[in-house]
Amino acid sequence: MNSLFLASQVLLWIGLGVMGVLVAALARQVGVLHERIAPAGALTLHQKLNTGDKAPEMLASTIDGGTVEIGGVRNGRSQLLFFLSPDCPVCKTLVPVLKSSAAAESNWLDVVLASDGEAAAHRRMIMAQGLGGFAYVLSEKMGRAFGVSKLPYAVLIDETGKIASLGLVNNREHLESLFEAKERGVASIQQFLAKR
Repeated sequence: MNSLFLASQVLLWIGLGVMGVLVAALARQVGVLHERIAPAGALTLHQKLNTGDKAPEMLASTIDGGTVEIGGVRNGRSQLLFFLSPDCPVCKTLVPVLKSSAAAESNWLDVVLASDGEAAAHRRMIMAQGLGGFAYVLSEKMGRAFGVSKLPYAVLIDETGKIASLGLVNNREHLESLFEAKERGVASIQQFLAKR
């Protein structure tokens, strides 16, 4: 009886050791797969404008009666056009991310919010989301000029007036990929990873 008990204990400890080795190997494989998964950048769905093209220049009226220059040479500053809508739930979840990014990148970036539609709904959104510090433009013409078909959409215009990066942004990673693409001098993060 003792020898049977001892044999079962030895087999259990061997099985436990084998399981430990298998779990360690599996954890290593998960780590390798995680390294291989490329970050997803902003999705470009348009193709009316491409990275490197000169951005359309226009003088746009803001919702509060001011004006803002879109595109053109900008004295060492870039411009982020962020297209959103009051009835877009993803846009509303991205507002805190946008505000945080605008504050973090304020030394080189000006943010302009853009949309179209009824001004009253946009004013309610400005109040509810605390967007009073941003230039807010209502212009269907601007959306068409930049080829916006889905929201939320962002266009990063560099200091020379050329499009540095653009695309559909659904989360923080997509928004930050626009800045990263500009910094690395590529059209998108996917293009950068393909070159590596």
